[in-house]
Amino acid sequence: MEIIRVFPRRTKWTPIDNMAFVGDPPMIRPKADIVHVSCCFTWDKERAERLAKAWGQYYPVEIGGPAFDAYPSEFVPGRYISHGATFTSWGCNNQCPWCLAWRREGKIRENQSFAEGNTIQDNNLLQCNKSHTDKVFQMLRGKRLISFTGGLDARLLKWIDVEELRSLDIYQMFFACDSKGEIYSLRNAGDLLKDFPRDKKRCYVLLGFNHQTLDQAKAHLEDVWYAGFMPFAQLYQPPEQRINYSKEWRDIARIWSRPAIMKTIMKNEAKHTVI
Repeated sequence: MEIIRVFPRRTKWTPIDNMAFVGDPPMIRPKADIVHVSCCFTWDKERAERLAKAWGQYYPVEIGGPAFDAYPSEFVPGRYISHGATFTSWGCNNQCPWCLAWRREGKIRENQSFAEGNTIQDNNLLQCNKSHTDKVFQMLRGKRLISFTGGLDARLLKWIDVEELRSLDIYQMFFACDSKGEIYSLRNAGDLLKDFPRDKKRCYVLLGFNHQTLDQAKAHLEDVWYAGFMPFAQLYQPPEQRINYSKEWRDIARIWSRPAIMKTIMKNEAKHTVI
């Protein structure tokens, strides 16, 4: 079956082949049996529904994706996400109040037939059985520029995991520190990973959740830095609406997601402290 895939917006993981489109149908359209509109973000659902109607003038259309709680086909390699990225599991056993993974995907489930790739997108790989993680690490050996972009759980990191990571050509590995209490686990993880340079150790940091102030957000970001990680700030967005943050919030998120700017700021702060 020839499938056109349509996306409401382009991200770094949007496929770029001739049967993948972002937005409205072009004047010259390929032959296809069906159009699949794939939507990741809940705030794009209205646009996705409009696109389904627009493409529906020319083809049968189905609409799905994480925003519509439709997952299985999303894990077909290269269909709705670029080649190189793979999901070896989905779901999560944690129930963090700001996260949708456990609400939408349920508890951790291991993908027994995961595709090869050098970018692991799992929500919580370290919650999987060791036999599964062993298979994942074995698949990654020999690959270059490996990324764990889904996020590794600092609370679950063990020395044996660090030994596995040392055996790989790591480009970057993401952790998460979305609340103040998680900083202690992140520091422990930082100690275990002290042989890796900061540029390879990234950390998602949620900003603006539960009435957090700007000063609290900045202090939390600095704590993540001093734990040995490069922060990657993300402004909290609730499931069914999009918050329009002020310039101050947008600025702090921009600054603390760009390594070059962060390095300059923290270097100047260190000089000021010494003086």
